[in-house]
Amino acid sequence: DWTAMVQRLYHPERTVRVALVGKYTELHDAYLSVVESLLHAGTAHSTAVDIDWIDASTLTDDTVTAARLAGIQGIVVPGGFGDRGIEGMIRAAHFARTAGVPYLGLCLGMQILVIEFARHVLGLPQAHSTEMDRDTPDPVIALMPDQNGVVLGGTLRLGKFRCALTPGTLAHRAYDGAAEIGERHRHRYEFMNSYRPAFEAAGACFSGVNPERDLVEITEITGHPWMLGVQFHPEFKSRPNRPQPLFREFIGAVCEGYSDVSLRRNS
Repeated sequence: DWTAMVQRLYHPERTVRVALVGKYTELHDAYLSVVESLLHAGTAHSTAVDIDWIDASTLTDDTVTAARLAGIQGIVVPGGFGDRGIEGMIRAAHFARTAGVPYLGLCLGMQILVIEFARHVLGLPQAHSTEMDRDTPDPVIALMPDQNGVVLGGTLRLGKFRCALTPGTLAHRAYDGAAEIGERHRHRYEFMNSYRPAFEAAGACFSGVNPERDLVEITEITGHPWMLGVQFHPEFKSRPNRPQPLFREFIGAVCEGYSDVSLRRNS
């Protein structure tokens, strides 16, 4: 098995171009686990993954974003803290959703997916996370109740937590039909459940939920080729001969040809 894996790694059948849209792109090691997970997933599909490192703060408007992401076959928005580059990430998520480009959001990347959907699908133009805008009238992402008044540090929601999966969803299929999974977390903010009915009515699917706290762990956009965000960090569990399921399926979606943006726009 290892020999076959090495053969696929060094003799890929294709190369795909994936944008990594983040805050710390000048320091590639900041996203080392994400990069390795993309490599593992690509190898599983006999595919070389060419990463285009994009500083989210350079995506200053929709025109710039469309030009910068032209030809991109998949978009990853990884984790991070603070408000720098947030609007650029939202523009990248908007591009992915409207152009049908596969999207994988990790921790902050799921929150970005939620904010973009709230603004442009639900018609809530000031929707935001209270991490970036404490006075937003639509806090679709907010500080977890047990984090109020807690100093940032080792107090984050850390470690492995349960996640129940909804049958028939992208996540459920990725995890081979498992009813429940356990993934590692590192966050303080969560999706606000009071907005769930509106999101679901508009085409969002909350395919993974923590059963103890009814906390949204996975969000998908139905009707899109492959758009999914997770509150946890799946990149921490990927291995060369055992790619993380969500990364594997994300690259699989990229390889299936969802990348031809010009054809989709003209269809």
